[in-house]
Amino acid sequence: MPRINQLSVNLINQIAAGEVIERPYSIVKELVENSIDAQSSKIEINVSNDCRNIRIADNGCGIHPADIYKAFQKHATSKISCENDLWNIKTLGFRGEALASICSIAKITCTSRTRDFDFGVKVIAQNSTINKSETGCAIGTIMEVENIFSSQPARLKFLKSDKTEFSYIQETIFQQAIVHPEISFSLIHNNIPVIQTKICPDLLSRLEDLYSVKLADELRALNKYDDKFNLKISGYVSLPSFTRSSKKSVRIYVNNRPVKCPIVSKAIDSAYKNLLPNGKYPFAVLIISLNPKDIDVNAHPTKKEIRWKDPNLIYNFVISAIDKALSSKTYSPETDISKTYVGNNVIPFISDNSSANDEDTYYISDKQLSDLNYQNYYQQPQEQQQLLPTVFQSDTANDNDYCVIGQLQNTYILIETKEGLEIVDQHIADERYLFEKLKSQKNIASQMLLITDVIDLEAEEVAILQSEKDILKNFGYEIDFISQTKIKFKRIPQILSKVKPQEIAAELLNNINNSFNNIEEKIIVTTSCKAAVKAGEKLSLWQAEELIKRWKSSKNPEVCPHGRPISHFIPFSEIAKFFDRQIKK
Repeated sequence: MPRINQLSVNLINQIAAGEVIERPYSIVKELVENSIDAQSSKIEINVSNDCRNIRIADNGCGIHPADIYKAFQKHATSKISCENDLWNIKTLGFRGEALASICSIAKITCTSRTRDFDFGVKVIAQNSTINKSETGCAIGTIMEVENIFSSQPARLKFLKSDKTEFSYIQETIFQQAIVHPEISFSLIHNNIPVIQTKICPDLLSRLEDLYSVKLADELRALNKYDDKFNLKISGYVSLPSFTRSSKKSVRIYVNNRPVKCPIVSKAIDSAYKNLLPNGKYPFAVLIISLNPKDIDVNAHPTKKEIRWKDPNLIYNFVISAIDKALSSKTYSPETDISKTYVGNNVIPFISDNSSANDEDTYYISDKQLSDLNYQNYYQQPQEQQQLLPTVFQSDTANDNDYCVIGQLQNTYILIETKEGLEIVDQHIADERYLFEKLKSQKNIASQMLLITDVIDLEAEEVAILQSEKDILKNFGYEIDFISQTKIKFKRIPQILSKVKPQEIAAELLNNINNSFNNIEEKIIVTTSCKAAVKAGEKLSLWQAEELIKRWKSSKNPEVCPHGRPISHFIPFSEIAKFFDRQIKK
């Protein structure tokens, strides 16, 4: 066994950096949190070089010249000094790990000045070595980070595309901008302003600044306080008539720290239970304030998660606060607006300067025009247009092996076989056939959309679709990226001609969001799922027989692409036994 060696300071910092610095957005998060803790009223973030160069400037209190060396040492911080302070955290940062970790995987140039000095200090730190000099500068701190992971090529190769990495950074700034209306944030990507906010008097004004003044009409204020537990919830939740297709618009803050909290998320779901359609979620900004001693923010290296002293108290408190906010109005749960607003402060990556005479106008051939009237292959012949009752009987069995005898609840197809009764879920049976058919095709026929809705998404969702746009195009999806948060479909697969573009986008994101493996298969799963016959859809005898015929031709007819069983078989012997009849031989 090799002898035990003491690791170098730089190697120790690089190991620690793996916990603190996951990707470029982690650096932005740590440095912006330092700027907020420094009581800044203006923070500017500039990102370039595929998100490997980051510059963050603030007008905060600055770093004392005598402390500048300590700032880059591991576990050196001004925010705690003893063990008891860990249970009374009132700042975003407190571990003193960030700068030491960052300078072990990148070059940092720090320029800082406090109000007590006429000059500033400039420090260049790299590979855990520090060089210091005096310089002239404004009050505040500028952190310039260059060539992230240049000393760790193994970490570098795991970074995603520039747009994907930047989407994480944008989400980080967006989170902080919401909960800190007293700070002006500016986020610039490759010299293009993406987020620019002004100082706002309150949270609602900041939400109007980030989204739109119209958003305020869809929100109700949260305002609940408990003297006994020194517990307060503020923020805003949306009316049940204002929904989103994912939980990305639900933001949770504890003592102004953005966190992921299953307990609070579950409480929000419970509060909206029976108020929202399936697959729809509210817009919510919850700011929970309580005694720092009642939570543990030291439970996760990146401080994303927290532990509660009394989780049941929090769960019930959140539910009651939302119930109180929503109780002042009568709602219609069936209404689904599915909209959001984006203010002028969000500047798109791609400027949409096209007029109605160029990209927005399409000229199509007679064949393309006929495609607009495309019906899926379950369209029955003209002489068979009349639908039969829910339970029906075919005249002859197909290939003498089975006979379609009925449809149950417009969802299950009943088949009589030689051995018994087979019950088939029509949606997932159809999905299995379509999945195998699409997977075997080299080119999937697509259809041009003359008129299509503009779809509002989160910036991170748009970035994910944009990073996979070439693969999506191969499978019949052509997307026009209008801005950082808006898209519209130019083309979709022909078999989705009757599906709403909003539903297509939501299903695509649901299958590929935050996962970059087997993208092609997940896109096919999306297409087959949305194109398949739906549960609850009444089928004629011809349609049911055609569906079963296609399904039985599949290579794997047992389960759908998601792994669910497609059919359930009940032998005649079991049926006869239940009714106490003799089994026919």
